[in-house]
Amino acid sequence: MLTLCIRYTIDLHKSADFEQYARRWPEPVRRCGGDLLGYFLPTKFAGPTNAAYALIRFKNLAAYEQYREVLTKDPDAIANGAAADASRCILVEDRSFLQRVPE
Repeated sequence: MLTLCIRYTIDLHKSADFEQYARRWPEPVRRCGGDLLGYFLPTKFAGPTNAAYALIRFKNLAAYEQYREVLTKDPDAIANGAAADASRCILVEDRSFLQRVPE
């Protein structure tokens, strides 16, 4: 299993827009083949207040590549991306893969 970690740098003044963006992703992610572990918003308790995360699991790299192809054609995914672009709530989006350490 691979876990895609998406780190977002968000506009603090548009965190409500980002939260709506995050709430619209579960169904398109599942429909396109990803296993969404969740979206995570920053808190004011510790750490940067402009960093949000999404974690999505895939069986392997081939499954992720297939997911990306299907996602680019999904109408809900396209609309959600357009809404985020219009609101400019996301300043930077970085992707990396994580591999779980066996216990």
